Amino acid sequence: MSPRREELSIDDLKPIPDEVLVANYSPEMPSGYEDPAEERRYRKERLVGALRLFAEYGFDEGVAGHISARDPEFPHLFWVNPFLIPFAHVKVSDLSLMDEDGNVLKGKYPIARAAFVIHACIHKHRPDVVGAAHAHSIYGKALSATDQFIEPLTQDAAVFYHDQASFDDYTGVVVDLDEGNRLATTLGDKKAIILGYRQHTEPSSGPALAATPAARREGQPPPVGVGRRRTGVLAPPTGAGRGPRMEE
Repeated sequence: MSPRREELSIDDLKPIPDEVLVANYSPEMPSGYEDPAEERRYRKERLVGALRLFAEYGFDEGVAGHISARDPEFPHLFWVNPFLIPFAHVKVSDLSLMDEDGNVLKGKYPIARAAFVIHACIHKHRPDVVGAAHAHSIYGKALSATDQFIEPLTQDAAVFYHDQASFDDYTGVVVDLDEGNRLATTLGDKKAIILGYRQHTEPSSGPALAATPAARREGQPPPVGVGRRRTGVLAPPTGAGRGPRMEE
């Protein structure tokens, strides 16, 4: 039979269930890990990929901003990017492991006090959250300065409809645990919160580390959104972005 021929018999055709069709996709995110060390590595690599995406979209601003990932084996600990290392240059080996008291348990560099306070409080108040992100994007600052929320003007931005909060009594850089706890309480079970000090901008959290611009295909992305658990992985390929490779 010629390889260019493809015969088809109508008698052999029958509807294929959706679950069979979906199962043929290559999984973008594993269904689960038996080895927590493998999942730890997976989360850390995606955290670094998220930092690269933030850099690509201009969500990095000087020394401001941070992204964290809860440790899969020790859920009271979390990994976070170090202070003074540009988002586009952070590697997996640069990430620091912190506890709820602000101690760096593993890592090479200091951690910003605000990074500890914001992320420790969110992870403590939201046990369902694996990843949390805080950015000083130009779009977030515009919303903060004008006391606005993300409007559902596009399909992508609609993911935040009735799922965002505003922290109106923000008093400055979040370095106090009391303020961090108030911030986490205000966030509640929502996806995102805008710090309404007319200076600061938006932390965002979610049950997965798949954090991306909510309208990344629109050209003018609003503040950061998050993916739900087991959604597609949004980290760029190894070596992508404006920086060195993300490996050790």
